Amino acid sequence: MAAVTKEQTYKCARPSTLTFADGQADLTLATSGGRTAAGPATHPVFFDGFLGHPEQTAAALLAVAKVARTRFYTPPGMVAAILRAADPVVTSNGDRLRFESFSACCGVYARYDALPGSLDGNVIDTGTTNVDFNPPMRDALARIGGLEPLHLQVGEDVVVRTLDAEVTEKKVPLPERWLKGFAEVQLASATVAPVFEVAASEARRFIRGLPRSGSRKPVWVVPAGRGLRITTRPTRDGVSLSGLDRLKPLEPLLRFARSLRAYAAPHDPQGATGLWELESDDARLVLALSPDSSRGFSGEGGVLWDLADEESADDADLVSALLAFEPRIDIAGLSAESGLPENRITRALGRLGAAGRVGYDAAEAAYFHRELPYDPDRLAAMHPRLRDATALVDAGAIRFDGETAYVRSGESEHVVRRTADGDRCTCSWFAKHKGSRGPCKHVLAADLLRKRQG
Repeated sequence: MAAVTKEQTYKCARPSTLTFADGQADLTLATSGGRTAAGPATHPVFFDGFLGHPEQTAAALLAVAKVARTRFYTPPGMVAAILRAADPVVTSNGDRLRFESFSACCGVYARYDALPGSLDGNVIDTGTTNVDFNPPMRDALARIGGLEPLHLQVGEDVVVRTLDAEVTEKKVPLPERWLKGFAEVQLASATVAPVFEVAASEARRFIRGLPRSGSRKPVWVVPAGRGLRITTRPTRDGVSLSGLDRLKPLEPLLRFARSLRAYAAPHDPQGATGLWELESDDARLVLALSPDSSRGFSGEGGVLWDLADEESADDADLVSALLAFEPRIDIAGLSAESGLPENRITRALGRLGAAGRVGYDAAEAAYFHRELPYDPDRLAAMHPRLRDATALVDAGAIRFDGETAYVRSGESEHVVRRTADGDRCTCSWFAKHKGSRGPCKHVLAADLLRKRQG
């Protein structure tokens, strides 16, 4: 049965523009519907001011936008790998702006953080929305040289009664794969640990020396003296990398780089999520790469555990009401304000992250608040394994014999056994993935029922 991919349409009332006049570049990024600290907004306005390092900022914005238009992996037999590119998501956290996107294959996540020190102007509001990155604006960004200063406006006032035939209304489909991808990326990012850091000169040598294409089998990037080398031997001392070309989005920023830092998820000989962070002046460009180039983050399924944690649902509602688009969520402060212990705050943030409502910044080892412009009521429908697991529980299809669960699904009965390495199931999904892409519906159903029974 073919999978149905749903999309959510968002609108920009006019296109983004970049104009040059009087020795100044004036960049206006048009916004679509999103959320601010005061609630939903049709065309939110977040920032109006100047950006330092204009060439660096232009190159970074182009890199994030290019990732959204790139498919790094095409499944065999797919003649036309066409997905209309969605536009980057921007979050204003008060002291910084974050621009995020996913590749068309959903296996590469990009985030550009314009940090304190790069913003000189008025942060008008905090919140999250999509911004229009149209071809003429991208062409103009590519022409930015040593211009000083660069004026940026994220959002613009749109008065409905003044709109006429000359104003274009852009309608763009926003794939639900993006929301699932955002959820999986924050989950993986919260588990990574720093592995190595190299100077800018070594980062340039390594990234520029990578082939445009290469083996899709995972390799490991490991430190070698002051630089880096690639090995095919699985190692805990390196970062796994499948599809060498997936690091190429860093290349346009190499001339501005200060250092390159890499993080790795817990070691897996078959490959694991890698996170790469290019540090530049008052900014960072982050790439997260899925464990295998053929795997999109949207299909990983790791967030199902958090979404199935019904005990944390009320805590998540309370915590979400206390969030205010902080650049760094203070768990201890939320604990004091809510009266919940810190472990319940962490579980609540995991559930909110599974809904795309918080992200994770590995450089600061902290969550940050964002609110993606999606209808939250559609969240459950995007996770068929969770929906099916809930249906199995509600249908009374599970019986326990000690620690072993027997799950009746259709004409078959699957056995879920608890082991020191996690639950194991006799179904074909588990046989294929061995738990590497989240729980199967039978494991999830057994866990749901155990928690309901206390």
